[in-house]
Amino acid sequence: MRDRFLQYLQYEKRFSEHTIVAYQTDIDQFVTFLKETQNLASAEEAKHAHVRAWVIALLGQSMSARTVRRKLSSLQAYYRFLLKHGALTENPLLKITIPKIGKRLPAYAQEQELEQLFEATDFPDDYTGQRDRLLLALLYTTGIRRAELLALRLPDVDFGRGTLRVLGKGNKERLVPFGLALAKQLQHYYTLRRTTFPDAETDHLLLTSKGRPLYPKGVYNIVHRYLSLVTTIEQRSPHVLRHSFATHLSNHGADLNAVKELLGHASLAATQVYTHNSIERLRQVYEQAHPKARQEE
Repeated sequence: MRDRFLQYLQYEKRFSEHTIVAYQTDIDQFVTFLKETQNLASAEEAKHAHVRAWVIALLGQSMSARTVRRKLSSLQAYYRFLLKHGALTENPLLKITIPKIGKRLPAYAQEQELEQLFEATDFPDDYTGQRDRLLLALLYTTGIRRAELLALRLPDVDFGRGTLRVLGKGNKERLVPFGLALAKQLQHYYTLRRTTFPDAETDHLLLTSKGRPLYPKGVYNIVHRYLSLVTTIEQRSPHVLRHSFATHLSNHGADLNAVKELLGHASLAATQVYTHNSIERLRQVYEQAHPKARQEE
């Protein structure tokens, strides 16, 4: 049933490969736990007590409540699938208490840090250096996800309209605008890509130094390396640039619904977290500048 469930996620739910691998990993980890500690052969045999024991074991490994919740979410989806197809009569997660997590604001780089990245950093003039600069600019100035960036192909860039055709979660397409500065960068990159790889066998926008489509770890390494030059924040992943894009828009008064559309969020709730970042910024300004802000009563 596990394989059928994964096929269901791929062909019916149309989840990304990354998401499907996460579900598979969580389910396999649970089954391994059942075999090694509970003498059970499959997830279908598990009861409430077995799931609870797994949660306790995960928390005992100092795993964060957020990660445990995600793993339980994977199990929940799997058990719903089993119930729907008659492989189970009762959901063992019904009585499980989900670990609580505190609100965590998205990590983002400061505007001056990213200005330093693009204006003061020395990017080599060769293909790799200009590709890295474009990659960083695309992530920050459009807010697209890493998977969306890697899926971009040459025809997805419309210079006439100044838009990118982006394939988001659930294979939902959206158009993301870009400005004149990024347009010039893209045009320069197109010329460099064409002269560097005249016989390229793929139309993926971003390529490795060997002319093959760029891959997720490669993007992470590029972003982490360059962000390390300008910021001390702990997280330096591609998603930090997406968070920075949304936070800076919100800080400058962008309409929340517009930010939602640009990010490709399904609901406004997912976008509202960026207003909290703006509020925190205002609070810091207030506490630093107002003479009564930090005086004791």
